[in-house]
Amino acid sequence: MEYAIRFLITLWVCLFLSTGAVGAESQPPPEGGLLPDIVLATPKSPEYQDYLGISGKDTFKIPEIKAEVVIIEIFSMY
Repeated sequence: MEYAIRFLITLWVCLFLSTGAVGAESQPPPEGGLLPDIVLATPKSPEYQDYLGISGKDTFKIPEIKAEVVIIEIFSMY
């Protein structure tokens, strides 16, 4: 359980600290469509890098995360 919580917190931090690296799309993906490639900044902490399995890179994409399941929550603010 602690592993899952740490993973979700790490993913949340990565997503919100790297908003400058994410290009905004004019339209959301269609229902059942594929999520567009999202490039995220690699966390500076070696512990978080090892946790995500992405050490040695400046940026990474979500499919590169070493996990069976990655949960993405999208907030629509406007």
